[in-house]
Amino acid sequence: MFFALLGFAFVTGNAQTVDEVIQKYAANLGGLDAFNKIKTAKITATYNTQGMDLPMTIQIINGKAARTDVEAMGSAVIRSYKDGKAWTQNPFAGTATPTEVTGADMSTYKSQSFLASALMDYKARGHQAELLGQEDVEGIKTYKIKLTSKDDGKATTYFISTKDYVLIKSATDQEMQGQTVTVETWYSDLKDFNGIKFFMTRTQKMGGQVIQTTTFTNIEMNVPIDEKIFDMPK
Repeated sequence: MFFALLGFAFVTGNAQTVDEVIQKYAANLGGLDAFNKIKTAKITATYNTQGMDLPMTIQIINGKAARTDVEAMGSAVIRSYKDGKAWTQNPFAGTATPTEVTGADMSTYKSQSFLASALMDYKARGHQAELLGQEDVEGIKTYKIKLTSKDDGKATTYFISTKDYVLIKSATDQEMQGQTVTVETWYSDLKDFNGIKFFMTRTQKMGGQVIQTTTFTNIEMNVPIDEKIFDMPK
């Protein structure tokens, strides 16, 4: 009985709370405060899908606006958000002209306007976080955290290494062709930019198969960005 009590005390004393895990994860990337102090960012990248490498540019006014431009076969694919309004232009999805985006899709666009991840800043954004225990991910022991969005109620599960608090992957359910599927995003190539770290490669998988990969080639911070580029053309 005595040894059993000692064992229980040891486990309890070493258990991590969800906030402790998130704080260590954020600190490993440079800290939430450092991310929030960044005013703007311009990211150049390559978007690979269906065997094609497409140039991509992401421009962000931190916490206010985000725009992603992809050049595909001579056409522009655009996703833009600013101050509670969003629009898109994608001739490959039936929106050849700028079209307003609302509802859950708008919430997704909004989340992309923050340089810090939703998990790092979940309390300020009104989300809910829950530690679901631990799980092995391809031989890596991870903390499993479920984040439920305040905006649309969607849940994303994050898997963070118990060893060094590096994010290994995240998973979320999405609707595709009338079916619910789980899409995983795997993170790699962590790079330091003056004390702030970004994953330079994000690989999305469905059913274990790679469906697309985004590779950042450069990140510029606190550069001039014209707010007008985020407004939907009239």
